[in-house]
Amino acid sequence: MSASIFSPQSILLAIFCITCSIFLFPEFVTAGVTRHYKFDIRLKNVTRLCQTKTIVTVNGKFPGPRVVAREGDRVVVKVVNHVSNNVSFHWHGIRQIQSGWADGPAYITQCPIQTSQSYVYNFTITGQRGTLWWHAHISWMRATLYGPLIIYPQHNTSYPFAKPHKEVPIIFGEWWNANTEAVINQSLVTGAGPNVSDSYTINGLPGPLYNCSAKDTFKLKVKPGKTYMLRMINAALNDDLFFSIANHSMTVVEADAVYVKPFETDTILITPGQTTNVLLKTHPNPQQTTFFMAARPYFTGQGTFDNSTIAGILMYDNVSASISSSSNTLIKNLPIPTLPPINSTSFVANFTNKFRSLANARFPANVPQKVDKHFFFTVGLGSNPCPKNQTCQGPNNSSKFSASVNNVSMILPTTALLQSYFKKSNGVYTTDFPSVPLVPFNYTGTPPNNTHVSNGTKVVVLPFNTSVELVMQGTSILGAESHPLHLHGYNFYVVGQGFGNFDPKKDPANYNLVDPVERNTIGVPSGGWVAIRFLADNPGVWFMHCHFEVHLSWGLRMAWLVLDGELPNQKLPPPPADLPKC
Repeated sequence: MSASIFSPQSILLAIFCITCSIFLFPEFVTAGVTRHYKFDIRLKNVTRLCQTKTIVTVNGKFPGPRVVAREGDRVVVKVVNHVSNNVSFHWHGIRQIQSGWADGPAYITQCPIQTSQSYVYNFTITGQRGTLWWHAHISWMRATLYGPLIIYPQHNTSYPFAKPHKEVPIIFGEWWNANTEAVINQSLVTGAGPNVSDSYTINGLPGPLYNCSAKDTFKLKVKPGKTYMLRMINAALNDDLFFSIANHSMTVVEADAVYVKPFETDTILITPGQTTNVLLKTHPNPQQTTFFMAARPYFTGQGTFDNSTIAGILMYDNVSASISSSSNTLIKNLPIPTLPPINSTSFVANFTNKFRSLANARFPANVPQKVDKHFFFTVGLGSNPCPKNQTCQGPNNSSKFSASVNNVSMILPTTALLQSYFKKSNGVYTTDFPSVPLVPFNYTGTPPNNTHVSNGTKVVVLPFNTSVELVMQGTSILGAESHPLHLHGYNFYVVGQGFGNFDPKKDPANYNLVDPVERNTIGVPSGGWVAIRFLADNPGVWFMHCHFEVHLSWGLRMAWLVLDGELPNQKLPPPPADLPKC
């Protein structure tokens, strides 16, 4: 008998190499595998702005680790909580078809994961590919608990554009020297607006425009004449951001993990919760070899905000590896990109209107053409009266800031809504969320004298497969500003938007029902409205809220309860055995 040419050692080595390849190079792996991740929630000392603080991290990393998969894959993430804070995690933009128990918002689909507890998030990525992200979804814990969720197309499936030379995640965040849990807790007690962040960050780094931070600068190294895909994520807590790269243009090709008709721009606007993929074509013969990339906020409200600029550096590869650590030298020598004025609502409107779905045979735009249920929601700020024997620092120094949808400021229950629904528990929520404002007013005109909100835990019930049109109307109460609204469990089509008050007789005539952009997060225009459509084909309880964390904390949130359909694949399965208990 002839001897085998493969030794046991060589076979084990081959298995090891294949396993490593699956995780290191998922773009070369056949679709449909199960990918396992472990999130250990631990404290870590991190220094930024010359101050060291203890933060909560995933696996000791800030930002957190990259979760990588392919369309059709199953993703299994075991979270083990080693800190005193409660945690839960949301896989932002994942449809969670028949896996609503894995969606993550605390007290909506699950109770939080308490100290020394664990929970396994288990979901399959169905019909999605592109850039999404994950983040904590309880209180302000996502200030440090966030990271990219990158979904490659199915094996042997190409992008609808030329494959880039390299792909780079660009994650915007915010950094507080203070403990963010203390920041929001103080705000909720006093009723005042919370203290703003001390800096913005790019991939966790503040950059040279902030004190003592030139060494903590994100540097993107590129080669001349190449195309790079920047996977951009706004993980900032409370700020829309403008972004630009000096002397370079970008081509937008994807929004919220949905391909769009490509368009060129010098500047992008990205709200918290949104993702945007852009192609950056580097100069073939650059006259200069280092450039600033920069971001700063878009803001039209009346409160305080972090009015600073974050910068990173684009470096062509023929630059010396050593760059002066002096921020003054960097600022003097590098061209700074021109960004729109901070309150440039006109730029935001023009930019937002450029997004269109591909709407072709391969990537159709399945816009609901008929509507079963119409909803009209006001979104904006308001106030709650100051409790007796307490001094408040909110509006007029006599009340507390609040926020609402249709004047209902949502109170989170102490038991998760999805668990309550599945167990048919009574008394946790009511099903009388108003489909229109109970008291109409001139929404974008002079605000009413009474700015008090109502408070409650109400949901909207939708039969399975209901086609929905929702108009979200911004208000001028306590200042008109943009509100990035995120819908869990669904993508939606943005069929119309405009300024002033929505006119139900005139505005629908201008809807785009052919190739509207498909998103999971959309900015309700400052002093305006936006109309979306979606098909309620995913049973469960789905959170919808402003992705400004301060407005979420103040109650600008609600939930949709989508009932089961008749077929087995149209029903919510039972909860997993390890679902956390309250």
